[in-house]
Amino acid sequence: MPDISYVDSNTFILPVLGEKSRRAAGAARALELMEGGGFVGYTSALTWDEVVWIVSRVLGKANGDQVGRKLLSYPGLRFLDVTSSTVARAQVISESLGLDPRDSIHCASALLKGIGSVISDDVDFEKVPELKRITLESFNH
Repeated sequence: MPDISYVDSNTFILPVLGEKSRRAAGAARALELMEGGGFVGYTSALTWDEVVWIVSRVLGKANGDQVGRKLLSYPGLRFLDVTSSTVARAQVISESLGLDPRDSIHCASALLKGIGSVISDDVDFEKVPELKRITLESFNH
């Protein structure tokens, strides 16, 4: 496990939604490791939006708000601002690698911070040669 990793939104969403799978168990374990100081997690401000939006849609706005507050103070997690430089880099990634806009912003955020690994089950991150994808299930070992 690298000292720092970019943490994609699905790592936060799966445990909150109560999914019973190896992926969700791995996500919960990754969050435990981050919280305990096993690595420093970075994520885009966009992650807050994605997590709160999905939790609010599935479990209700009050739950979404609660998860949003928790994300903002999550031990070991640092938020990266989305700047015009981030969006410009995301544009290049989107055009050259065919990633969707949100994934492009996540990749650009990680790369501009100098982060070389992303914790995610989204296989699209494998299209980015500078990023090593760490699957959620890999945390079950």
